[in-house]
Amino acid sequence: MPNKTEIITLLEGIADLMEFLGENTFKVKAYRNGSEAIRKSDVDFNLICEQKKLDSIKGIGKGLQSVIYEYCENGSSTLFNELKEQVPDGIEELLNIRGLGAKKILFLYQNLKIKTIDELEEACLNDRLLEVKGFGEKTQQKILNEIDKFKKNKHYILLSSAINYSNDILSKLNDIKSIIKKELSGSLRRGMEVNSEIEVVILTKDIAGFSNELKYFYEFEQEDEIITIPNYYPVPVKLYLAKSETQFYLALFISTGSKDFLSKQEFVLNLDDAKSEEEIFKTKNIPFVIPSMREQEYLDAKKEFTKNSNLDIEGYKGLLHFHTEYSDGRYSIEEMVTSARDLGCEYAVVCDHSKAAFYANGLNEERILLQNKEIREVAKKINFPIYQGIECDILKDGALDFDDEVLAQLNFTVVSVHSIFTLEEKEQTKRIIAAVENPYADILAHPTGRLLLHREPYKINIKKVIDACAANQVAVEINSSPNRLDLDWRNIYYAREKGCMFSINSDAHLLSELPFINYGIMMGKKGGLMKEEVINYYDLPKFKDFCNRKVKKIK
Repeated sequence: MPNKTEIITLLEGIADLMEFLGENTFKVKAYRNGSEAIRKSDVDFNLICEQKKLDSIKGIGKGLQSVIYEYCENGSSTLFNELKEQVPDGIEELLNIRGLGAKKILFLYQNLKIKTIDELEEACLNDRLLEVKGFGEKTQQKILNEIDKFKKNKHYILLSSAINYSNDILSKLNDIKSIIKKELSGSLRRGMEVNSEIEVVILTKDIAGFSNELKYFYEFEQEDEIITIPNYYPVPVKLYLAKSETQFYLALFISTGSKDFLSKQEFVLNLDDAKSEEEIFKTKNIPFVIPSMREQEYLDAKKEFTKNSNLDIEGYKGLLHFHTEYSDGRYSIEEMVTSARDLGCEYAVVCDHSKAAFYANGLNEERILLQNKEIREVAKKINFPIYQGIECDILKDGALDFDDEVLAQLNFTVVSVHSIFTLEEKEQTKRIIAAVENPYADILAHPTGRLLLHREPYKINIKKVIDACAANQVAVEINSSPNRLDLDWRNIYYAREKGCMFSINSDAHLLSELPFINYGIMMGKKGGLMKEEVINYYDLPKFKDFCNRKVKKIK
């Protein structure tokens, strides 16, 4: 069954192709609106597809329903394939270049006969776009930058997608009787934020029998004891086959990597009876290192920061930085907090957007008072500690979106950049540091503004920003949205050395996004974080102490 993301991609792809072909604008809009409706829905998508209840999502008419049902049942769309046949080869890929869109691509095709990314790149390099009305030097350079980014990113998928695909792979492997044991490996086992392949190590005493069984699920290529499944998923799948326990653990250890970690440690790998990875570490007489931390950054870190991370979801106590229907969330305070409690949280801090985020229905001073009243009522109703915070925009000059008099009435302040991403490094760094120095600032959210495989971090001196957070006792966020995972885990060790506190937050706008916390925990583990360094693991009295460390906010 296709997942929600695949359906969104399908509908957006149909809309793009329709627009390129000059289809009725209302028809194009219907597919774009349908894509957005599904994106914002928080239903069990697979279930409503199985039950043929797509009409329960507002904006999904009968035409879209039939397209989606067909795709769910057959794994393909007749409409999409028919549209694709009508456009020149290469146009579909061109639609992935950010900042162009179907209309501009059609314009370039009609005027310069450009129909592939390579042709577009060549035209930019030869200044041919400057011949076309509406395309200047800046636009041409921006397109070149986006082409370069696309080529680098096209072979990667997000961690969340890799996990979803790996679950499908493992589910199929569960039906193969010749498997004794199996385990994910490679960059996915290390919890990398993007992945270029999915790797699995398999113990089987019958390699030929395993290969025969695998044919029921996949077409594949095999070379000795390595099987590659090249085309079934967006990235290749590699299966490493082992015939003994020792081979299994050696293959698991080597394929987990990273290459830097393995080469620098110079492990002895000609073992005869290793029954676990722990035994492999013993050959070097060094402590076992969890897979997440097997990176160059671990090797470079000071010894006091190399203890295996003890982060887990069970110890996670405080849900901070999430959104409700008061701004751009989809659910009420009670619904979000009740779900957080069901996940094991012991307190919550509502942090909706501030007024500068008008596009996200940000709160003004009057609505803050209304929300405060509801928070008190819900906390009393469900007998659960709920506090009021705000995700306060950092303005261009570094000031916060609310005056200190307003922030003083709140329990918690998350500061973040949501606009003006193109400042030069010195100015952007100065802007963020000014916000961090505000006495009411508690967390710096998604510090670099990156969107993985989509938007580069804005230009900042991240070390200076981290220094400011440490000096002002502001926690650095590890934003757990799979598209962000920001702070980059590679900067965690530096921040730890400076004495920073951290906060791991889902930034959830939907109930289904609350479990994103797990991705943030995976990033924290890569940086070796311990529970005492992450404020979400504080019990309520200690969390209150944190909130009151500079200004009295919670009694």
